[in-house]
Amino acid sequence: MIMVMKTLTINMKRLEQRINDLSQIGKISGTGVCRLALSSEDREAVETVKKWMEEAGLATRIDHFGNLIGRLEGENPEAPILMLGSHIDSQPYGGRFDGVIGVLGALEVVQTMKEQNLMPSMPIEVVSFSDEEGCRFNKGLFGVRGILGKLEDGELDRTDKDGITRRDALVQFGCDPAKFKESEYAAGKIRAFLEMHIEQGPILEANDTPVGIVTGISGPLWLTVELEGFAGHAGSVPMNMRQDALVGAAKIITQLNELAGQDVNVPTVGTVGSMKIFPDSRNIIPEKVSFTIDLRDIDIDRRNKLEDQLRTRIKEITDEHRLTCTISEDTNSEPRYCSETIMNVMRKESEEMGLNSIELMSGPFHDSLARSYECEYGMIFVRCKDGISHNPKEFSTFEDISLGTELLYRTTVKMAKGL
Repeated sequence: MIMVMKTLTINMKRLEQRINDLSQIGKISGTGVCRLALSSEDREAVETVKKWMEEAGLATRIDHFGNLIGRLEGENPEAPILMLGSHIDSQPYGGRFDGVIGVLGALEVVQTMKEQNLMPSMPIEVVSFSDEEGCRFNKGLFGVRGILGKLEDGELDRTDKDGITRRDALVQFGCDPAKFKESEYAAGKIRAFLEMHIEQGPILEANDTPVGIVTGISGPLWLTVELEGFAGHAGSVPMNMRQDALVGAAKIITQLNELAGQDVNVPTVGTVGSMKIFPDSRNIIPEKVSFTIDLRDIDIDRRNKLEDQLRTRIKEITDEHRLTCTISEDTNSEPRYCSETIMNVMRKESEEMGLNSIELMSGPFHDSLARSYECEYGMIFVRCKDGISHNPKEFSTFEDISLGTELLYRTTVKMAKGL
């Protein structure tokens, strides 16, 4: 590892300092952060990174989707853009590296290029995308979908847990939803997208490898299930006469867990991460329950088959308990594979660095998922301790992050020459 570290071109200390400084904004639970999308903490973080971009000599702007963009001009300003980045918004109980290393690593790459007097043949843009996480308004990848013109009807009317709409949050953030079109990118305007991210899984650590090359992203399916029964007194309604929506929900959740885990040799995962209960009283039988389902797999046919099985079981359970059921689809994406051309560049540069990087799929989705529909993309993963993420205990060493950033730098330099 010491021999590898001697190959660094990027400024590891500068990168470490910026990551640590940013982690102070929205800090919780020791090293954790809470920077919900379009919140005051998110705005403070965006302004901080914007200042660093300007110090690095980039032309900066915050678009009407809330994306922060820093631009380095190339020899041909009209050439399709090489875009780098990720996000800096967080989960409510998040870590300090998720998304952040992709934004600050990209900034370090471009700043190092300027310091090395390397002029790219095309413009390079470093982007911190707005609301990648999706936890505040229950639908993520907002900023990256926004610049592609891929927002869906009703997205601005989605509300957070305090009843604030996304539209109102955008306006408070300083954006103007009426001017979305001004912030969209024309088809073909972006040539390629590169993203670095912590792995959020245990594979790199298990292989004692600091950096990995991503081959593709699993396809996420997000559903919201709403069940309705009938409220009654918890002390007087016999068990066999109840229409308990929460009991139905519990059985469905158990079925999801069993279906997703029926074959330990495949990477299928299913999660219920959010639930609302009405009327939410100790001594009233729950009448309405709403909960989310997150189902993912790298094999779209296998995921579709599991979804069909789950919907069948939901029908059986709701019939059994005399419940009405509504299922809405929030997100549905097939698996998306990385560019072989970009992976070949990463493989060559990784070998020259002596990294011996392994190749792996991504279970979590990233901004790259949305970008993949419009241009080729590549991703670099950095090892994280115990595979922990979306948790204040999330941790990667700055040595590993710097190695990932160096690989990102070398890949960017090669691609910036028009290769």
